[in-house]
Amino acid sequence: MLSENLQWDRFISENRWAVLTTLRNSGQPNSSVVAYARDGDELVISTPGATFKRASIEADERVNLCVISNAEPFNFVAIEAKAMVTRAQLEADTRKVFANIAGSGHTVPDNLPQWLEQQSRVILRLSPVRIYGVIR
Repeated sequence: MLSENLQWDRFISENRWAVLTTLRNSGQPNSSVVAYARDGDELVISTPGATFKRASIEADERVNLCVISNAEPFNFVAIEAKAMVTRAQLEADTRKVFANIAGSGHTVPDNLPQWLEQQSRVILRLSPVRIYGVIR
């Protein structure tokens, strides 16, 4: 369980999109929309290795992932976490992300290993430190 608050924990499991905020070297925040998946008590995000979010996490592990609902009233659960960049378990973790966004028009590439290699993809693995939110 990610959160002791069962409503927040269920919300994280039931939604698929979030805003990931990382920190620039200057301390300024940088945000981007990402798809994510749960992996036990952690969250995983698959991203191309050349992205700013990968580079910024390698410089500063502190991130915020704000999970948003797919429809009004746009509830959210924010997850302050420590993140790390991994290059292991790429295929399994990427499949988890695609499974979580099933029905959104995004599908697993036919040759997933080749796709992962062509994009130099990495997994961002988030370990929650603090979770809070608003669910109406």
